[in-house]
Amino acid sequence: MSPQTKTRPSALHAAPVRGDGVANPHRRNVAIIAHVDHGKTTLVDALLRQSGAFSAIHHQVADRVMDNIDLERERGITILAKNTAVRYKDFLINIVDTPGHADFGGEVERTLSMVDGVMLLVDASEGPLPQTRFVLRKALERGLPPIVVLNKIDRADARPKEVLNEVYDLFIDLDATEDQIEFPVLYTNARLGSATADPERPGEDLGPLFEAIVDHVPPPRGNPDAPLQMLVANLDSSDYLGRIAIGRIFNGTVRLNDSVAVLKLDGSAQDTRVTKLFAFDGLERVEIDRAAAGDIVCLAGIADITIGETIASPDHRVAIPPIAVDEPTVSMIFGVNTSPMAGRDGQYVTSRNLRDRLAKELLGNVSVRVEDTDTPEQMKVVGRGELQLSILIEMMRREGHELQVSRPDIVTKEIDGVKMEPVEDLVIDVPEEFQGVVIAQAGTRRGVLSRMVNHGSGRVRLEFRIPARGLIGFRSQFLTDTKGTGIMNHLFAGWEPWHGAIAARGTGALVADRAGAATAYAIYNLQERGEIVIEPGTAVYEGMIVGENARPNDMDVNVTKEKKQTNMRASTADEAIRLVPPRILGLEQAIEFINDDELVEVTPKAIRLRKRILAANLRPKRDA
Repeated sequence: MSPQTKTRPSALHAAPVRGDGVANPHRRNVAIIAHVDHGKTTLVDALLRQSGAFSAIHHQVADRVMDNIDLERERGITILAKNTAVRYKDFLINIVDTPGHADFGGEVERTLSMVDGVMLLVDASEGPLPQTRFVLRKALERGLPPIVVLNKIDRADARPKEVLNEVYDLFIDLDATEDQIEFPVLYTNARLGSATADPERPGEDLGPLFEAIVDHVPPPRGNPDAPLQMLVANLDSSDYLGRIAIGRIFNGTVRLNDSVAVLKLDGSAQDTRVTKLFAFDGLERVEIDRAAAGDIVCLAGIADITIGETIASPDHRVAIPPIAVDEPTVSMIFGVNTSPMAGRDGQYVTSRNLRDRLAKELLGNVSVRVEDTDTPEQMKVVGRGELQLSILIEMMRREGHELQVSRPDIVTKEIDGVKMEPVEDLVIDVPEEFQGVVIAQAGTRRGVLSRMVNHGSGRVRLEFRIPARGLIGFRSQFLTDTKGTGIMNHLFAGWEPWHGAIAARGTGALVADRAGAATAYAIYNLQERGEIVIEPGTAVYEGMIVGENARPNDMDVNVTKEKKQTNMRASTADEAIRLVPPRILGLEQAIEFINDDELVEVTPKAIRLRKRILAANLRPKRDA
């Protein structure tokens, strides 16, 4: 839902003319970058509260107010970059809350094009993790000055001095310039809303952080009198206004009802008019009539605009270079649901619905590609990682789509005649007693241990270099091996020659051989064959996977079998059978579980596993 809008005088949003290249000395544009779950969104909450952005009508605002998508709140991660703005003294500070997971790196790369500095948030206990390296590298490449914030200093296991040394090592490792290494350091407790420059003296509020932003983030540069140039870095939509382009004005001034030219990515140009102009102010968008160089604004009324395009003056059509995004490395086949239960739950079930939804995703997601396949019922979707694609699938199913997806596959390319594959840096944090089993599991997936660190806290940090395909299906196995106590993170590291074959899932599947409803009696008798993944009463069809076989081969089973009545007792007798609780797979676990000859059927109400070929007599048998 779009933030509410209101009209307010735009004096604060007008940029004065300056001859030294500073577009507006009272503006600061900053992005908050960090690893997932290090407290970015909580810190933004505190900045909004202390700047007075939460008025009386917002006094009961929920925590993590910037995570306004249901999936973000459920998972506790930021998926889409968000803009907000806070006022401090005479300054307007535009803040961009960026995702912390590398799978959403396209969001990070876009938002860094809008800002002049970054706030690097690091957990005072965990220290820099893979995504910290990823987002920091992108910021340093753009020459953005950083402010380092060590968050969660109230944790019992906080080690701010050691973590600060690790941050310095990371900067040196990423070839930061001398000016970038001379960063200010603040220690914060985002939940309490306090910041201090001295870890021995607790802070009272976030005043030191506001001061650091004003002092160390440079004001935006640009010329308000030059011809208009604005780079579109984000998109939103409104039922009333249509598509809304969000971006930063690099040069020039734009006014309400101005004629502008949209310079498309294919080199063409489209003349249009600005019908609405908004700026950010706290949680709201305020309607303004003028904005100039250095401002981050929203323009409405421009049809078919996409990310990376330039909005320019009709008399001076010079495009800003589009945003460069890292290549995607993981692909999946999205297809129309062809199971016997297709069309029961979903509102959008045809190939046209699927194509339209994926086309819509391409407009706002620069790190996803969609390619045609041999059949119009299927499309190949290429993205950054399993998480990014599973989030897309989850969003689609919540919107009412039905589809079936394949096992993730990695993207390869040929360099000088050599087949290359993507490799990842894998960082694992586990209790000491599990380090042996984790190293063994990573080894079977062609992972090479490059570093081991023991801080003496009972946990060990293991760092591996591993092929990206070795991580497919690894997370669920890892959580099982470490009894849910392990933490794993990974980051794209580059391309290396093909590492050789990696074994797929070693176990077969228990496959239903007929349609019907699963019975407790049948499941009870199948338990010793393997692990069941459905509950009694579940509707099944021939070819649907109902469990994991303990052996390598697939087994066709009758999961609908009922207990027969005899002359000794009724069929309902002895119903007090004990069933082992089934392993109900979520979307990500299901995607990790399947083999190449299997699919995940996704509908708004159900996630089912199935064989590609449903009929048992047509399926090739996989022998032990």
